[in-house]
Amino acid sequence: MILDVLFPNRCIHCNRIIDPEFLVCDLCFSQIHFTHYNYFENNPVKEKCSLFFPVENAYSLIQFEEKGLSRQIIHELKYKSREKTGKILADWTTERLKFDDHKPDLLVSVPLHPRKLKERGYNQLHLYTEMLSSFYNIAFDHQLIKRNHYSKAQALKDKKHRLESANIFSITQSITGKHILLIDDVFTTGNTVSSVAWEILSAGDNKVSVLVMAEDA
Repeated sequence: MILDVLFPNRCIHCNRIIDPEFLVCDLCFSQIHFTHYNYFENNPVKEKCSLFFPVENAYSLIQFEEKGLSRQIIHELKYKSREKTGKILADWTTERLKFDDHKPDLLVSVPLHPRKLKERGYNQLHLYTEMLSSFYNIAFDHQLIKRNHYSKAQALKDKKHRLESANIFSITQSITGKHILLIDDVFTTGNTVSSVAWEILSAGDNKVSVLVMAEDA
């Protein structure tokens, strides 16, 4: 309580004091550009995925804008040790994404390399994935996919290096006959998601759908 008084939680955009469980104030929340995509129908993120691999369904929560609030939200999650942002994003997702009677079998998030995980202290996708798992009652597996090489963040790479991702990932166990929902933070070139998806598809008679927090236009 004393810490809340001395260091109150503030909106990451306008710096207004807000509830400790919130990320942005009501006014700034209205500036977030949610996609309102239909997970089961054709949409821009599904079209992009389809260029790289056979995708069942796809969904992006928000539009990623280089100079917008969405960029601040993702950077709070990835680089400023605000892991609780993953819970907030999960809450926003569950309010909008409905699987009905067609839930995937397993939730799998894109992994960090062990060195990157040690540097950051957490995988920004784990809490998000676990919150979705609890809400939808779908199992998750943080160990299914392994990142083989250490690399700098996508945001710090030029376009040429973003496209160089051969053998970045590998699958750690036998899995077949599953519909896997692959989870990532930002869909940029589609290269990372595609690399993981092909590992899953090549492992057996599996299907892959995609969920990203944000889609880079």
